[in-house]
Amino acid sequence: MDSGWSRAAQQQTAPAQAPAESDTAPRIRPPQAGYRFPDGHAWIYSVEWRIFPAGMATLRTDAAGAERRVTASVDSVGAAALLYRVRDRFESFFDPATFCSHHIAKHTEEGSRRLETSIRFDSARQKAVLEEQNLRSGQSKRTEHEIPGCVTDVLSALYYLRTLPLEPGAVFMFPLNDGSRTVEVTARVEAREEIRTAAGTFSTVRVRPEAPEGTVRSHGQIWIWYSDDEQRIPVQMRARLFFGTLTFRLERVESKPVS
Repeated sequence: MDSGWSRAAQQQTAPAQAPAESDTAPRIRPPQAGYRFPDGHAWIYSVEWRIFPAGMATLRTDAAGAERRVTASVDSVGAAALLYRVRDRFESFFDPATFCSHHIAKHTEEGSRRLETSIRFDSARQKAVLEEQNLRSGQSKRTEHEIPGCVTDVLSALYYLRTLPLEPGAVFMFPLNDGSRTVEVTARVEAREEIRTAAGTFSTVRVRPEAPEGTVRSHGQIWIWYSDDEQRIPVQMRARLFFGTLTFRLERVESKPVS
């Protein structure tokens, strides 16, 4: 369906053009004045493992008082659910003026794993405080790790990237924390590309986030295709893992009342 991507990904080159804006000092840029969050819109994705239907996923953002809240879910379906059950729920809160993450909560059910995880980002103390409970064994742990004054988390980072000037050839670096050591993510804007999904055909810009360690690296090679317009919808996401490739493709966009 997107063989052009596979050829371009192997070449790892961007089309010749004027130098794109880049920012190789690791930092989080606040959104530009007048930036509008996609509040009240839920993005629904089908999930494929290799070429087989594997699940459904959703993403949504809303105002939550002075914060922004991102919610996400991933559920395995059909034969994939019989082989490996997945039922994950995520909720992230961040400052919409700075994009600094405040808190992320995760409920993870993957195979035999059952975890309840909370990570709070205390910018005053410059600490990430992780509290995690194993729902099967009852064991729990609490750890603290140093952070810079402002970090993203694994969920808000997906929204942060869409605020950047995504021109092919651009490179951006920003700090991300998932409860352990803070890592510097390098996001490379690789190329423009047309992507076909059940929700329609989109002109997109392909972004590849990388990190030397941590959650981003553990998820293998990752690509995100954002619509090449002011909406910057993540139309497609792909992760190459040791057990095969997972692809998230946009199925539809649901508009819901903004609470």
